[in-house]
Amino acid sequence: MALKATIYKANLQLADMDRNVYGDHGVTIARHPSETDERMMMRVLAFALNVPADNHNGDLDFAKSLWDTDEPDLWQKDLTGQIVHWIDVGQPDDKRMMKSSPKAERVSVYAFASSTPVWWSGVATKITRARNLTVWQVPAEQSQALAELAQRTMQLQVTVQDGTVWIGDGQRSVEVTPERLTPV
Repeated sequence: MALKATIYKANLQLADMDRNVYGDHGVTIARHPSETDERMMMRVLAFALNVPADNHNGDLDFAKSLWDTDEPDLWQKDLTGQIVHWIDVGQPDDKRMMKSSPKAERVSVYAFASSTPVWWSGVATKITRARNLTVWQVPAEQSQALAELAQRTMQLQVTVQDGTVWIGDGQRSVEVTPERLTPV
């Protein structure tokens, strides 16, 4: 018998001063049985860092990446169904990144494992043609601290200022500073 996804719900109170994006966002996250709290919370972080200020170009949604390899972790599609933003979490191989690049206006990758420098050294020179690709690294100790905030129902306050993200649940707070790996 196949294991089913576990449903998590989060209410994000977002104040992103870097992008002037503010608001409350209720999200439902289907957590695959093989997914860790750390990876799921990285998807929540990626959502908070990329949710658009309005839905004129479509909403940012959680996709079915762990069920369907042709989908990212998150994506924003415009009203015609075209992919505006493709977002992967983890360490996708260079082929996946190069394949997703022409499908979307923008592609973002959020890597978070302690092995990210090794992964990055192996793929960095293979993805230089993808001009719309941005790769970020979240230090492993920060993503692990973020995982400790995971609960089936979450009320999270997310503040972004000067490239630093503070995520709190009223009891604890985690500081996350993503580092851009791709050239500007």
